[in-house]
Amino acid sequence: MKLDGRRQSNNVDDRRGMSGGTVAGLGIGGIVMIALFTFLQGGNLGDVISNVGTQMAQQSQNVGTKDGQREFTEEEQKLAQFSSQVLASTEDIWAEVFKKMGRTYQNPKMVLYTGSVQTACGQGSASVGPFYCSGDQTLYIDLSFFTTMRKQLGIKNKGDLDFAFAYVIAHEVGHHVEQQLGILQRAHQQMQSTNKTAANQISVRLELLADYYAGVWGHYESATFQSIDENDLEEAIETAKVIGDNYLQERAQGYSSPESFTHGTSAQRMRWLKRGLQTGDMNTTTFTGSYEDL
Repeated sequence: MKLDGRRQSNNVDDRRGMSGGTVAGLGIGGIVMIALFTFLQGGNLGDVISNVGTQMAQQSQNVGTKDGQREFTEEEQKLAQFSSQVLASTEDIWAEVFKKMGRTYQNPKMVLYTGSVQTACGQGSASVGPFYCSGDQTLYIDLSFFTTMRKQLGIKNKGDLDFAFAYVIAHEVGHHVEQQLGILQRAHQQMQSTNKTAANQISVRLELLADYYAGVWGHYESATFQSIDENDLEEAIETAKVIGDNYLQERAQGYSSPESFTHGTSAQRMRWLKRGLQTGDMNTTTFTGSYEDL
């Protein structure tokens, strides 16, 4: 993805190396994610226990880190700059898209952090990957996720995964677009008043819509700046494939449980991302039609 000379966003709060507050443990979600990545690498239960211990030790070290004393590698600095440029691109693209819709787009913020971070949605951890908090309209990213993604997900590509990384950021911005359009709030209300299976299906619709909006951003980014080539598209599609619920569950445990899906299958994620990339149509949504037809 070609972003040379492009501006960086003014809405980035770089907290890398700063204390994230008291470490309360990884939590079951964090442990599951570590287990998932470990099994993807061919590890066993003993490796999982070792990796969980390593992650907890790293979080403890982060709490004791004094502000401004950590040296960042060249790769980390490049990832920080790239993330800021991608966020700036989403700001420009979504401002124009919303303008055409007769709306005003409010930019989200992005926090770069190390290990753990306090958010309006509670304590966040690098082990769960990038996430969006609607409470403070902020994306939270520990850049080590991209290093982990490159090393552990086994994505086959011809490039250096830059557009795959951009897709991850654009997906989280997609949740902010949902928030701006009132979709996220309505979906969360519905999820709170229904059973777990139905709530999971609503979650899948939200995640697939964020994938679609990531594609919409890519559609207009490419049309405006000619910054995305075929290799970039292959990277993003392959990434969507290997973060599908069925793919991850089957790699981790040998089978998948559709009733527990919260993000969508590989086929669904690839399909909705591609649809957004191809059409850029804001009249399309994942919240119409039957769940089986997504």
